[in-house]
Amino acid sequence: MAETLPKRESAGASLRVSGSTGDRRPAEPLSARPRDGHRRDRRPHEPAYLRIADAISEQIGAGLYRAGDQLPTESQLRAQYGVSPMTVRRAIRILLDRGLVTTTQGKGTFVRSPDMGEAIFRLQEMTDLWMDDASVAVLLLEARIRAADEQVAAMLDLSLGDPIVFLRRVIQRKGQPLIYQLEHVVYDEHRPLVEAELQVTSLEGLLHSPQVEGVRGGLLSIQAVSLDAEAAGVLDVPEGSAAFCLEGLFSDFDGRPVSWGRFLCRADQFRLTSYLGATATKAEE
Repeated sequence: MAETLPKRESAGASLRVSGSTGDRRPAEPLSARPRDGHRRDRRPHEPAYLRIADAISEQIGAGLYRAGDQLPTESQLRAQYGVSPMTVRRAIRILLDRGLVTTTQGKGTFVRSPDMGEAIFRLQEMTDLWMDDASVAVLLLEARIRAADEQVAAMLDLSLGDPIVFLRRVIQRKGQPLIYQLEHVVYDEHRPLVEAELQVTSLEGLLHSPQVEGVRGGLLSIQAVSLDAEAAGVLDVPEGSAAFCLEGLFSDFDGRPVSWGRFLCRADQFRLTSYLGATATKAEE
């Protein structure tokens, strides 16, 4: 089927893992903090348990409490903040959910060491940077129906030669190509997919593409690859350049594969960031 239409590009992401920093200082009692801290002043309608959790998170991020330090007891927190036992327990539960503390029955609540194994990298944090950037756009390079080759047939559980919709796009920012997308979608004559895909010219439109409507879910993986001649040409980098390959396989509610594709992202432009532990900067937002 058919082709083109221009536009602009997209921004970046790379790998950085951060924790709290600073010189070791003796932990200050929570009572040393003003009863109404700056967060309370800025968010008067914020629930008390969340204000308490944020205050302790900030103190951990600032190094006032370090790994292994014991936090004030439940009764001390109740007296400090003038709240109920339930409110204090909810605040501690938030700290547990954030991975900042651990509790031991009969002993108390203690600050945890950051665990590298718990780092979470979210693609949303990367794509959110592009959403409001008017220079980011999607250029459709190709959209047509073609026969499935051996690899595509195996991935989509088809027979060799079955029809599929093949799509190629490049995501640009300020005219610079940053991501090359290749997508293979099971052909359904009742879904005017090619025509719909021809209208996708924005990043938001791509992330909410018609091809993923009605799917149950998908499996995403990311790995480092070297770009072949074709992909390198599209991304305007030398052949063999490093890239992140985000591969996705999506299935319908009957468990049948419906879409398989790859996003090839220039490694010199992208970074995925995750924070471990509490960050001192949170208090200054």
